[in-house]
Amino acid sequence: MQLIPCPWCGPREEAEFHYGGQAHVAYPEDPSALTDEEWARYVFFRENPSGPFAERWSHNAGCRRWFNAVRDTRTHDLLAVYRVGEPMPEVTA
Repeated sequence: MQLIPCPWCGPREEAEFHYGGQAHVAYPEDPSALTDEEWARYVFFRENPSGPFAERWSHNAGCRRWFNAVRDTRTHDLLAVYRVGEPMPEVTA
């Protein structure tokens, strides 16, 4: 079982968390002005890097707060955890 360090509660088992997708994806300012292709790109297309990747997580079984984590997709190691609204920390993989 992997431990995920919640920024508010500290390290907890991964079963307490819910994955929320890629972090730092801005909602369109005027969604009704998007074409179907633009809307589909927003909804379905995400980066898929080999290496560090910023993700959103929710601590569902704890404080129920959302936070961001940088995870290495090759090893699943968490490289950094930070609160929503904070800048993404510099990481090296």
